[in-house]
Amino acid sequence: MTLPSRAWAKRVATDHPDIRPEIRKGQCLGLTTALLLAFSIVSPAAAIAEDDPVFTITFNDGEVSPLRLEVPAETRFEIRLINHGQTPAEFESIPLSKEKVIGPGVSTFIVIKYLDPGEYSFFDDFHPDAAPAILVAVPPKG
Repeated sequence: MTLPSRAWAKRVATDHPDIRPEIRKGQCLGLTTALLLAFSIVSPAAAIAEDDPVFTITFNDGEVSPLRLEVPAETRFEIRLINHGQTPAEFESIPLSKEKVIGPGVSTFIVIKYLDPGEYSFFDDFHPDAAPAILVAVPPKG
């Protein structure tokens, strides 16, 4: 018995129709379905996010305002960060594990999903001489 040559094996391997187009079609269909599902799930969440309470903190070349900000505990909320200054600012909070750089004249935001009642300090890391500020998570009434 003789073994088939490599040339024969190569010819046989390439003679049958390529099944890759069908695999690609299946992968594309699966990816399209996944994307449609993802967007249908994200859309209601985006609508809910519009109902979140919004609080504003402004930065102005080393001045943070307000120095004390009360926010609701145990709920999701948004903090809008606005830099009115001519230099960059950085919202940084070690207890919250959050930091965000804000360029001069830029407005941005961060979302806090849940806070236990208590006090959380934050500061402008680009202006270490600025007074530290505090975020106070107030428990819901009732």
